[in-house]
Amino acid sequence: MTKITSLDLTPFYRNSIGVDRLFDRIINQFDAAGQMGNYPPHDIVKTGNETYEIRLAVAGFQQGEIDVTFHDGVLTISGDRNREDEAGAEYLHRGISARRFTKSFTLADHVQVKSALARDGILTVSLERVIPDEAKPKTIAITYAN
Repeated sequence: MTKITSLDLTPFYRNSIGVDRLFDRIINQFDAAGQMGNYPPHDIVKTGNETYEIRLAVAGFQQGEIDVTFHDGVLTISGDRNREDEAGAEYLHRGISARRFTKSFTLADHVQVKSALARDGILTVSLERVIPDEAKPKTIAITYAN
């Protein structure tokens, strides 16, 4: 994995106002991609013009062992399997991985988390981009002075 160690964004800052946060998020995504790994496997699906789903394979996790939180533009999904019920079991082979995990997804502005549903070993988090009226483009009237 390539790690960005030095990136000069000065030309972009010169022509843009208020995008420093956006560039920081992009650079952090490169760093986080190398740390996140592939467990558990996931899909990101565009289900409509403004709707999306994140699907995680969470087979073996029970109710209460997975947390979904959204704070400051970051969706975090974490799981920690309770293994107390397996304490007396003797495994000859352990191929079903249900280890602790944390996955974070940076969501764009105006993307809202609508729901989270676990069914058949797949956790589906539904997202929707809702642009408020004040953020939509508007035409500004020009007043001419004579």
